[in-house]
Amino acid sequence: MTDVRVAHTADLSAADLAAVRDLLVAAFDGDYSDEDWDHTIGGVHALAWSGDVLVGHAAVVQRRFLYQGRALRTGYVEGVAVHAGHRRLGLGAAVMAPVERVIRAAYDLGALSSSELGIPFYEARGWQRWQGPTSALTPDGTERTADDDGGVYVLPVTPVDLGHPITCDWRDGDVW
Repeated sequence: MTDVRVAHTADLSAADLAAVRDLLVAAFDGDYSDEDWDHTIGGVHALAWSGDVLVGHAAVVQRRFLYQGRALRTGYVEGVAVHAGHRRLGLGAAVMAPVERVIRAAYDLGALSSSELGIPFYEARGWQRWQGPTSALTPDGTERTADDDGGVYVLPVTPVDLGHPITCDWRDGDVW
């Protein structure tokens, strides 16, 4: 039996956080940096446990996106992973459902950057590909992030036109 627990980073123990990081490093085949970790903490986590083993995780952290002259409070999804031995059992949906509930209740927009493998999963859950150009508000001003065009997915809470430009706030590492 799998138990899904929802908690803010501040309410997770050091052991919980270590289990999350270990799961993410394993799930991303070691391609998970300190900056990726920094992006994952500081928000609300959904953790799927099978006994005392963490088998699934997703988090939502607050960001600000610029869209048509206004700042949108954005719930950005990070660290979505399921243990290799527990995939295709509904655990991805089990950890995404509470994250999406938080987005719908507390944010103007949900957003994430997806790998090609994740796209069918997110689209089936109602996430939509952002069609317009992407940029980032960097320390040097607004800079286009053309390499990220087509890889950003949103869960609109307030109406948005997916064809308009969107700009994310700055952070170290991958901005999207």
